[in-house]
Amino acid sequence: MVKTIGNPLSWGAHILGEAGHDVGEVTRELGGAAAAPPTVRRIGVSDLRAALRLGAADFMALRSDVIMACLLYPIIGVCLVWVAFNRNLLPLVFPLVSGFALLGPAAAVGLYEMSRRREQGKPAGWSTGFSVLASPRFGAILVLAAAHFFVFFLWILVAYGIFLVTMGPEIPASATVFFRDVMSTGAGWAMILLGIPAGFLFAVFVLATSAVSFPLLIDRNVGLPVAVVTSVRVARTNPATMALWGLIVAGALVLGSLPLLLGLAVAMPILGHATWHLYRRAVTPV
Repeated sequence: MVKTIGNPLSWGAHILGEAGHDVGEVTRELGGAAAAPPTVRRIGVSDLRAALRLGAADFMALRSDVIMACLLYPIIGVCLVWVAFNRNLLPLVFPLVSGFALLGPAAAVGLYEMSRRREQGKPAGWSTGFSVLASPRFGAILVLAAAHFFVFFLWILVAYGIFLVTMGPEIPASATVFFRDVMSTGAGWAMILLGIPAGFLFAVFVLATSAVSFPLLIDRNVGLPVAVVTSVRVARTNPATMALWGLIVAGALVLGSLPLLLGLAVAMPILGHATWHLYRRAVTPV
C-alpha cells in the first residue's frame, strides 16, 4: 500500500505520537529496570593498587588504539588555554586546566567499555568505545555527562567570580604580571585561599557522584538515580579510600599536564581503565 503524507492534523498526530514514544523510551532508560540497588563493598589501598595495575595493563594492551583516541584530551586542553590567552581571560587558564578532573569521568566512557570487553575476553580497540552509543542506557549516560559539563561550566563561573571579587575587574596585561600579582599580593593570596576550597568542593561532588556511576550504567540495567546513589554509597562506605583515590587522580592529572598537557594522552586512559577495575571491586557482581 502506498503511503501518503495525509492531512496536516493526522501528520501532526503521527509526529506527536512518535515523539511521545521517544520520550517514553528515554524515561524508561533513565529509570532503569533493576528493582534492587547493587551491593557496595568495602575497599582499601590494596584495591586501589590492583585497579591501577590492571588499568595500566589495559593501557599497555591497547595503547596504540587508546593513545590515538586520547590525544584529543591534550588538544582540547591546549585549545582552551589558547582561547583564554587570546581572549584576555588569563584568570581562567588554571580553572580550565584543573577542570579536566571534572570532565574526566564522562570523557572516559569509551575506555570503560574497552576494559569491560577485554575483561570478558572479547576483542577491544578504539572503535569498541563507540559501541557505548548503542547501549540501552546511553540516554542515561548522556544525561549524566551533560550534568558533569554543567558542573564544569559552573566551576568556571565561580572561579571567574572569585577573581572579580579579589583581583578584578582589570585583566592582567600578561601571564607574567598575573602570576607575579597572584603570588606577591594580598588579593592574589585571597584568590588562592578562596579558589582552592571552592575547587575542592566541586571535585568532591564529581568524585562522589561519578566514582562508579558511569561504569555501572555501562555494565548493568540500572537507572540513572540508582547509578548515582550507588556511587555516593561507595564514597560514604569507603571515605578514606576514595579520598586517596581522588588524590591519585589529581596527582596523575597534574603530572599529565606537563608538558603542554601532552601527558594527558597517557594519564587519562590509565585512570579511565583503572576506574573500571575500581568499580568491579567496589560493587558486588551480579
